[in-house]
Amino acid sequence: MEPTPKKLLDQVRDALRLKHASIRTENASVDWIRRFILFHGKRHPHEMGTPNVKAFLTHLAGKATVAASTRYQALSAFLFLSREALKRSRGPIAALHATKPKRLPAVLVNEEVRRVLDHLSDTHRLMVQRRYGSGLRLMERLRLRVKDLDFARRSWCVTVRV
Repeated sequence: MEPTPKKLLDQVRDALRLKHASIRTENASVDWIRRFILFHGKRHPHEMGTPNVKAFLTHLAGKATVAASTRYQALSAFLFLSREALKRSRGPIAALHATKPKRLPAVLVNEEVRRVLDHLSDTHRLMVQRRYGSGLRLMERLRLRVKDLDFARRSWCVTVRV
């Protein structure tokens, strides 16, 4: 008896795991592909092309009003689906790139930062100081361990954990 072929989303998950993608990337990519399939009436992505991807991204930009970075995330999921799971290349997708609005960052002066830090407990103060001074992402901060901190030098060393 022949084994039944895996479902498309399971194939995508397998391909992402083979590339050592994080679980958050895996879940987000699978979710975008699922939404894409549902948007097009449950048609298989193998039957669709660049115009279908463009229609979905246009829908996201217009009616769903999602940010440019979110549309990039969806586009990346489609590109991964095409290249890795469906093993085919798409036509030019340059027209699908969204432009991000330019914004100036809001920056606190040193005294304002000190006042904020003075109102935090020790644990929360340490987390905010690490974020403010390091540029670490949320999950990187949450995964810091005591052995990663060098109290003598007032620094830390983030090791890559696979």
